[in-house]
Amino acid sequence: MKIWTSEHIFNHPWETVTKAAMQKYPNPMNPSVFGVDVLDRTVDKRGRLYSKRLLSTEWGLPSIVKSIIGNTRTYTYIQEHSVVDPKEKTFELQSTNITFTNMVSVDERLTYKPHPENPEKTILTQEAIISVKGVSLSSYLEGVMASTISANAGKGREAMEWVIRRLNAEIEELAATARGTIRTPMAAAVTEK
Repeated sequence: MKIWTSEHIFNHPWETVTKAAMQKYPNPMNPSVFGVDVLDRTVDKRGRLYSKRLLSTEWGLPSIVKSIIGNTRTYTYIQEHSVVDPKEKTFELQSTNITFTNMVSVDERLTYKPHPENPEKTILTQEAIISVKGVSLSSYLEGVMASTISANAGKGREAMEWVIRRLNAEIEELAATARGTIRTPMAAAVTEK
């Protein structure tokens, strides 16, 4: 078993980062995630949003790993459960693979919270527990997978920034459209005089 952890600070408020995290896939930084299906989504009496999603991915395993595990097919499915608590300002996400579970399990937990010293920033803490079972060199494979997770986490943070830029551009475009719509009738009224 291998445990990988990371912490990152986004220079954006929690609300912005949470919106981006919910819209993270698909993105050009993580092309391995090619499908996201919402299986269930509910809001409880306290206003917490519970989501259950299925992510379709292509694990980019090195050829040596594929030969060791005896499988060239690396399409995998990941089950993701998340809870967004807008009152406490927490977003917790847990995911686990539901493919290849007889050989590999990757359990990941992400938590987004406002930075305690600056509410305009958000802290992301990540943890992944990797277990490779029933094959030789399992410790080596767990290390390879931890390195892959680390690299993908960096791509995931880049993707979050990409989504935030995209969301901000959409907001600006909507605001510009709204300003244009409001000005048009006023311009027409001025020219009628």
